[in-house]
Amino acid sequence: MKAIATLKFSDDEVVCLLRLITSHPAPSCAAVRFVSLALSMFLACPNLIGNVEHEKTAKAWIRWLIDQESHFAEISESSDSSSSYGEMLLLVAIHFHNNQIHAISDLVCSTLGMKSAVKSNTLTKIKIFFTQEIFTDKVVTAHAVRVAVTPGLNSTIPGFLPVHCVYQLLKGRAFSKHKVPIKGWIYRQIRACHTPVHPLLPPLIETYVLSIITPSTKSDHTHTNKPITEQEIMEVFKDSVLVNTQKQRPMDCGQTDKQDNFTSQLLLMYYILLYQDTRLANMKAIVSSNRKVLNYSDSLLSRLPFKYLLQRAQKQPDLYGGLIPHILRLMVSHYPHLCVTQDWLEEDIKHCDITTPLISPNKVTSHLLMQALENMKKNPTAVLLQLETLVTLSAEDLVPFADVIVSNLLCFLEPGVPRKLLELVRTLLIKLNSVMPRSIRVMFVNALRDQNAGAIVKIAHTEDNLTVDPLTVLRCDDRVLRCPPLLDVTLRILSAYLQASRTFLSLHIQTNPVAMTGTNQSMTDFEREELKNALIAAQESAVVQILLETCLPKPNESNTGCLLSNLREVQCIVCSHVHQMFISDPNLAKLVHFQGYPSELIAVTVTSIPSMHICLDFIPELLSQPQTEKQVFAVQLTSHLCLQYALPKSLGIAKLAINVLSTLLTVLSHEMRPDFYIACLPSLIRISKAFPPLHEEIHSLLTRLGRICSSHMSSMDTLTSSETSHRLTEGDVECHQLAHIKKNVTLNNKYYDLYYEIHKTFSEIVR
Repeated sequence: MKAIATLKFSDDEVVCLLRLITSHPAPSCAAVRFVSLALSMFLACPNLIGNVEHEKTAKAWIRWLIDQESHFAEISESSDSSSSYGEMLLLVAIHFHNNQIHAISDLVCSTLGMKSAVKSNTLTKIKIFFTQEIFTDKVVTAHAVRVAVTPGLNSTIPGFLPVHCVYQLLKGRAFSKHKVPIKGWIYRQIRACHTPVHPLLPPLIETYVLSIITPSTKSDHTHTNKPITEQEIMEVFKDSVLVNTQKQRPMDCGQTDKQDNFTSQLLLMYYILLYQDTRLANMKAIVSSNRKVLNYSDSLLSRLPFKYLLQRAQKQPDLYGGLIPHILRLMVSHYPHLCVTQDWLEEDIKHCDITTPLISPNKVTSHLLMQALENMKKNPTAVLLQLETLVTLSAEDLVPFADVIVSNLLCFLEPGVPRKLLELVRTLLIKLNSVMPRSIRVMFVNALRDQNAGAIVKIAHTEDNLTVDPLTVLRCDDRVLRCPPLLDVTLRILSAYLQASRTFLSLHIQTNPVAMTGTNQSMTDFEREELKNALIAAQESAVVQILLETCLPKPNESNTGCLLSNLREVQCIVCSHVHQMFISDPNLAKLVHFQGYPSELIAVTVTSIPSMHICLDFIPELLSQPQTEKQVFAVQLTSHLCLQYALPKSLGIAKLAINVLSTLLTVLSHEMRPDFYIACLPSLIRISKAFPPLHEEIHSLLTRLGRICSSHMSSMDTLTSSETSHRLTEGDVECHQLAHIKKNVTLNNKYYDLYYEIHKTFSEIVR
């Protein structure tokens, strides 16, 4: 209290206090606390060592503390106490080396339990003693590595721990500067962590990763720490059922053991994601300096259950709240295909309609399920009972059944399979996707490959193949395209691989920077970005075109407009998926419609894709294209959009379409005119229904077209009849002349058809 009040001690008080502080207590928990308080007293009251004798006494006492630290540490371990004064000594030395007096002040105040002002000018002697005589920079780093890790490290452990010391040394780059390996200590500490996660662990990992990627000095690139190896990472995950899918998950494993191992896995996951992100961010500097930095292999990253770890951590924010935001940010950046919003929303929905299974979960095994699937045609009830039981299990418990379920998917495509079985399989696949998305997607694509693809079907696809070419997902058995439950899963997987492909291309550009300088590099980077965007647009437009083609009825399907058919359900699923793609990238809608698709699908797309109204923005540009096919497509699309969206903007587009049709009356050749207007006349009927005020303009257009058609038919009839009668009477008709006559007759018939369609259109509009 005197020191806080800035009152001076008397000589007798100084002698008594110094004798008390520098006493040598026997090792015990109370002695550890006493030494910590005594050390804090020295720092809070540096005037206690005002003369040379007192200074020698204090130095001798501190050296005694260092010699006896191992004995005190044994007492702390035996009493389940994770804190000792050794960490405090080390931490004080580190703060002195970094000239962080405010940190020493905080340390003293928290130890004493009262606020005490520690001034830098009063600690000069103690600082010199700590930094130059006992704890030199090299000694501190070497000692920190030998300090045992804190077992069961979590946020509830009070005091100053070894992790505080290592963190401060990492921040000052002491380990890399003196080439002291710290990787082993950090790895052991991560494996010894418990919940709730200690708040210093995330910044510790961040500082460690930064010390691996970026050297401490620009001149010497060897001043970096070593990364954790792949073997060490897999050692933490070796007991996970999600890594070893063939391993049966024990039902009675202790919750504490699982939680502790999960904490280590989550921390290593954060380390890996942060390492990859930091490495990519510094890739240009790494390439320019010709450094070799460890790049974790795809085979390792594909085996780690990133999605499962993150989702489980999100369910326990009180234990992992400090890690979740950092991991989520990195996951969305590097693995967006594992963060699909639709999957996460559906996984969070509790299935309240699940009934109690008739079979006990303990009686369902992979072998019994395989036998039931082999006899599914004769006895589908056995499969139904087992699948209903599996649906009640947790996603982790389903992992051992994944191979059996996916490898027999073709059995569910056979005719006569009950819809209930298909829905159960879909539910199981979605649950498996929540814990092992990367594996289940590859297995799914391989199981449903087109069996008519020849030798290609023998080669199993890998995740790398599917990421580079997402269209491979759609090269599946044709029956999948008429099985709504499995088609829904297929489109989910397709969407995930499209996102993975976009990320892969972006990361490829970052991983392989152009080693050029000046303006050429910026131009090259721009060109590479343009090529990447063009490739992505080509992939996604091809996906949309293929999906739209699946909506066309096959020859054996009657397109009667029934709402309870597989075709109609497939159309709804496909259009919903295309809608998501359009709203994600409106430019994709423009590209697809400039490419065109069968006109029979326009009515389906306009009524079933809510985002089709964005087409109104680029229809004027589509109408101005020189190709007549695109002009016809634009007129047909306009008419359907007018019926669906009778808006002022649609009215303006409809007027423009009628004006274009009127202009083309005098522009098109007489050979092209019949086919063009026969295709466009039904669109005028739809426009007139949507906007009756346009009847007059449509009437004028049809009148002009009818007159041109009538005039052409009259002239062609006269010319064709005279040429034919003259040539046939002489009997010397040559081949090319006969072809010319047939061409005129065919063209004349087309004008007759056009004339008929004009009358029909008049009748429909007037009606």
